Amino acid sequence: MGKVVETLGFIDLHTHFREPGFEYKETIETGVKAAKCGGFVGVCTMANTNPVCDNPKVIEFILNKAKNCNFDIYPIAAITKNLDSLDLVNFKELKNAGAVGFSNDGLPLGDEKVFLEALKQEELIISHCEKETQEIETQISLFQFALKKGFNPRLHFCHVSKKDSVDLIRKAKNKGLAISAETAPHYFTFTRDNISSNGVFKMNPPLGEKNDKESIIEALFNDTIDCVATDHAPHAKEEKLKPYNDAPNGIIGLETAFSLTYELLGLEKTLEKMAYNPRKILRIENNKKIKIDLDKTYIYLEKNSFSKCKLSCYNNLELKGKIIYE
Repeated sequence: MGKVVETLGFIDLHTHFREPGFEYKETIETGVKAAKCGGFVGVCTMANTNPVCDNPKVIEFILNKAKNCNFDIYPIAAITKNLDSLDLVNFKELKNAGAVGFSNDGLPLGDEKVFLEALKQEELIISHCEKETQEIETQISLFQFALKKGFNPRLHFCHVSKKDSVDLIRKAKNKGLAISAETAPHYFTFTRDNISSNGVFKMNPPLGEKNDKESIIEALFNDTIDCVATDHAPHAKEEKLKPYNDAPNGIIGLETAFSLTYELLGLEKTLEKMAYNPRKILRIENNKKIKIDLDKTYIYLEKNSFSKCKLSCYNNLELKGKIIYE
């Protein structure tokens, strides 16, 4: 055994555990096992379940499942009812039920008036941008407008992947705007050159060019990007192995995120991005700790994943830094 450290466990701001409704892709139990293996002591689960997480009953279901797994799940509720309407959810009711933030992940909220009304609720809005740079630019403007009207909005951008997006976020932060942003390991590990004929490397936003990857890396070091999240989004193997255009978006990433980030950023910066900053953004206290063998190298094999999805971009990669998982 190499150098072993004990530290705060990681919090993932962006996961899909698929339950309720899509248990053939993942369950809360299998998602939790993958999370624990990766050093996570808590995750935010997105609202695009079936039924949608837009009411207290679904939140209660998720929290009960998490309790049975002895794990902390922080539910993200939908911004609008059923994700596809223009009617805002009852923010207060859902927060009281246990929601820590709100997002229309899966069906990004494009209506500017409704998005502005959501910002005025002064709760954490987690923006799932698919037309990424365009949506970020618009939503930063709406954020500024809400501020001028006397509101105290909270805005976090998911899975930033493009240089132009980084530039917009950096300019906003330089103006003093209290927004936050995440990226995911696949955006600083791969580029579009890695995309194959099937859906193994398919996600939304898609992988970028070399200059996008370089910009993401720079933004992690200079703190334009606050967090590394996984956007763990499992699908059935037969779905992902369809031709690229027919395959669904989403890859798994809970078990590999630490090693990939640690190799790039080193331990101190990795803890900042995966442990400390997520807690600050969510305004939570979670003191659970983990142990990591920093010198341990290993070959990641998708077939051994705790996730139901046995297909990974990272299959057969040699990685360093292993969670001591019991």
